[in-house]
Amino acid sequence: MSIPIPTRRRFPVVAGLVLVLASGACASRKYVQRELTPVREQTAALEQQMEHAQDAIAANDRQLAEHEAEIETQSLALSDASATAREALERALEAGKLAEGKLLFETTFSEDRVRFGFDRAELPEEARQALDDLAATLKERDQQVYLEIQGHTDSTGNKAYNLELGERRAEAVRRYLNRRHGLPLHRMSVISYGESAPIADNATRDGRTKNRRVVVVVLR
Repeated sequence: MSIPIPTRRRFPVVAGLVLVLASGACASRKYVQRELTPVREQTAALEQQMEHAQDAIAANDRQLAEHEAEIETQSLALSDASATAREALERALEAGKLAEGKLLFETTFSEDRVRFGFDRAELPEEARQALDDLAATLKERDQQVYLEIQGHTDSTGNKAYNLELGERRAEAVRRYLNRRHGLPLHRMSVISYGESAPIADNATRDGRTKNRRVVVVVLR
């Protein structure tokens, strides 16, 4: 014959089991939280790194697009440039004179704008004023530029003489830019095309006037 256990003695046992289970659950939650905290921190750090990487990629894409646009602009500028300006760029690149290998612009001082005296290389007043304006433009840009100064003549006279005359006129421009405005001589070169690169018909007076010119090619 079995003896029944009084009902009131069961409550302490059940309560004890509940306390044990509850304390175990709390301990498990604390353990899980403790284990998950570094994982969450690592995840947050990785997400931040990914954001930085995406920002860097976007910045690189923008920079690449800017460079491509600059190259396209440079190509268009070269296509519009004169043949002698393109030749100047090639010579300067071969000589290692350029930091970026760019043709910035060219400016022409022809006799319809700047009149040299007949058979003379001295700079007239209007030529000096035009060169003052050019020097001011270069200083405003504040860039390390390289100049090729090209002398051109019409076809009057013999070729050897015209080559020499073109060089004297180009050299007069070079000396003026150096002495008046301090442009370094080693950042300027002189070349004479003589009569070999006309831009107009030498058979007409107006054409000969246009062909007698000095061209300054500005490179970087």
